[in-house]
Amino acid sequence: MAQNDDQFKRVVSHAKEYGYIFGSSEIYDGLSAVYDYAQNGVELKKNIREYWWKSMVQMHQNIVGIDAAILMHPTTWKASGHVDAFNDPLIDNKDSKKRYRADVLIEDYCEKLNQKAQKEITKARKRFGDSFDEQQFVETNPRVIKYKTQQKEILERMARSLDNEDLADVKALIEELGIADPVSGSKNWTDVKQFNLMFGTKLGASAESATDLYLRPETAQGIFVNFLNVQKTGRMKIPFGIAQTGKAFRNEIVARQFIFRMREFEQMEMQFFVRPGEELKWYEYWKETRLKWHLSLGMGAENYRFHDHEKLAHYANAAADIEFNFPFGFKELEGIHSRTDFDLKAHEQHSGKKLQFFDPELGENYVPYVVETSIGLDRMFLAVLSHSLEEEQLDDGNSRTVLKLPAVLAPVKAAVLPLVKKDGLPDLAKSIIEDLQWDFNVLYDEKDAVGRRYRRQDALGTPFCITIDHQSLEDQTVTIRHRDSMQQERVAISEVSKIIGQAVAVKTWLDK
Repeated sequence: MAQNDDQFKRVVSHAKEYGYIFGSSEIYDGLSAVYDYAQNGVELKKNIREYWWKSMVQMHQNIVGIDAAILMHPTTWKASGHVDAFNDPLIDNKDSKKRYRADVLIEDYCEKLNQKAQKEITKARKRFGDSFDEQQFVETNPRVIKYKTQQKEILERMARSLDNEDLADVKALIEELGIADPVSGSKNWTDVKQFNLMFGTKLGASAESATDLYLRPETAQGIFVNFLNVQKTGRMKIPFGIAQTGKAFRNEIVARQFIFRMREFEQMEMQFFVRPGEELKWYEYWKETRLKWHLSLGMGAENYRFHDHEKLAHYANAAADIEFNFPFGFKELEGIHSRTDFDLKAHEQHSGKKLQFFDPELGENYVPYVVETSIGLDRMFLAVLSHSLEEEQLDDGNSRTVLKLPAVLAPVKAAVLPLVKKDGLPDLAKSIIEDLQWDFNVLYDEKDAVGRRYRRQDALGTPFCITIDHQSLEDQTVTIRHRDSMQQERVAISEVSKIIGQAVAVKTWLDK
């Protein structure tokens, strides 16, 4: 666990040192759980968003996108259930004065049980080698069975208690498990209380006449209230989807773990409208499809897992998370939810407007059911950044810090480096830049020895370095260096754009 903590600290430090993420308002000592994306971070974030949009919207003829406003009529949030039910169960430690989400404390305890089970599996795999049958071991080993059973029973009890709003039992469970304050080690807890997460604001020219509004806590409702507008103007037929990316805001009392849990964050969501009775078929389809998208980035299948919800939201009849193995353990990265017809029916009731679809094949009107895919862009950013950062020991005894970002997402695709700052090499380098920058984000770097420049670009995550030397003036060739392998090859200047384009193309990554 200490090793993972060290890796997380390196990620946070690297993010600032190399221009990916800054603390917001740092000159005023910052603002808790609010961050600014720096010059490289904004490019990586944009590339992740575009990679999602390309696969979700452009590659599906029956999915379109919108960009709904952040501010919405306040009745929207009454209809969606957020006014009455958008709460977190919070608990305070009387000694440390720290506040925590009670459900997260319990889930973290269960994750430790899971890690114990995984240690037993890892030890057995080493002991038995190629003959190891993991499934049989998991089903028969007493210790693994014990850890898995405990985990299941704890999560099921927590889900029942939260469903029944039995907050006293949630506290009792924390006490029975002996869960201590992560900061002080104290087990002196207050009662569990519910806290609404929405930010309130006002709309109007004066305080007396202002309307009370909320900053949206999710982007989904902007899709639901525009369901008929999109369906009619786009002549969409069931099944079809509406996608959106944008900011959402939650007054997280326990914001932590860098950009994993923030008060201002960005979502990438798609609501898929289907016939009633077909929602679970499409739910399984989108679970599989979304996992394939994640795997296309090459960050290792072993770093993803599905977690089926024990406690379902008030609108859902099925829900699962795609969890990623962050430095602090497996945590939710994306949610796939079968939302039934709750949202559209609730907006029908509160607005007095029909939100139905006439199905020409069935010859009837109905309120569609909805399957949602929702991923946190900031969490995806953290997953990519933390997985990509490596400290490599080299054959010559030296080491290097390298950010092995998927090339399709890398902020800068190539750095162009003249070997020396004279003899016409900078001029040729800049002419190559002028050609490449039409298609790629590239940069020019002439400071320091070329070896140090290579290391700097490795740490920035740049997939290619293109070095111009005196031979380049003679035969119009350059040396292109590959970040991950550090291999170098001599290629014609006319081939450089093609080499980079093939490596960073969305099709190269998605069409696997």
